[in-house]
Amino acid sequence: MPQYHELFNPLLEAFRNLGGSARNDELLKEVISIMDLSDEVTSTPHKDGGISEVAYRLAWARTYLKKRGLIDNSSKGVWALTHEGTKTSHVDPSEVIAYVRRNTSSSKAGNMSPISENETQEVEDETSWKVDAMKILLSLSPSAFERLVVRVLRESGFDDVTVTGKSGDGGIDGKGLIRVNGILSFHAVVQCKRYSPGRLVTPSEIRDFRGAMQGRTDKGIFITTSDFTKAAIEEATRDGAPPLDLINGERFVDILKELRLGVSTREIVVVDRGWFEGL
Repeated sequence: MPQYHELFNPLLEAFRNLGGSARNDELLKEVISIMDLSDEVTSTPHKDGGISEVAYRLAWARTYLKKRGLIDNSSKGVWALTHEGTKTSHVDPSEVIAYVRRNTSSSKAGNMSPISENETQEVEDETSWKVDAMKILLSLSPSAFERLVVRVLRESGFDDVTVTGKSGDGGIDGKGLIRVNGILSFHAVVQCKRYSPGRLVTPSEIRDFRGAMQGRTDKGIFITTSDFTKAAIEEATRDGAPPLDLINGERFVDILKELRLGVSTREIVVVDRGWFEGL
């Protein structure tokens, strides 16, 4: 399991590979690929549950690079390289940690090196709500979870959403009509597996889903509250087979936040004097 400071440079590389900006789930996927992390590592849940340990430590890495002035995030949940970040191809992790310590008040920083001690408020703010949301998702009754997924699909632009079947693991199968700009439309089938973070979706499940799609539609969306193995991701994008869109747990709760379904944010207005001085 990589330490948070070992993620600094893979994270910067992930930003460059993704064009300078990305969502959390995209960064996580890219860092896992860059570091060639095993499924055993990526499926290890954080001690509080809800998210993986790698995702939690990556949140720490983002916080440090943000404090160092190399990345920043928008209210839409998109992270991006700053001007300085675009000019930085590699960092010395010890220098980044030292910089953050020098520029963070002692009462807030504490001993920030051990990932398990004296957690900063920035990381807590980013991860705690996701942990809470995931715990709630895993505790919902099958019928409530079904209604939530249907609501998410409708809020995301689906029409004629119907549930076509249920599985013993609490997941659902469904279908609907996706409309684009009120003009184009196409049918899609959806499968959603409600798994805990320690259980990943396997390539055999991807193949089974693709087989069920045949003759019904060319578009498939696979949603899970956990994540996908590397082999499952490769199978979903395999040449010669209909590609599948994959939505993991972190992306799913981000969608809930974007749609304001059970997750809300409080706006804090701050006047940035430095911005005005830079005019």
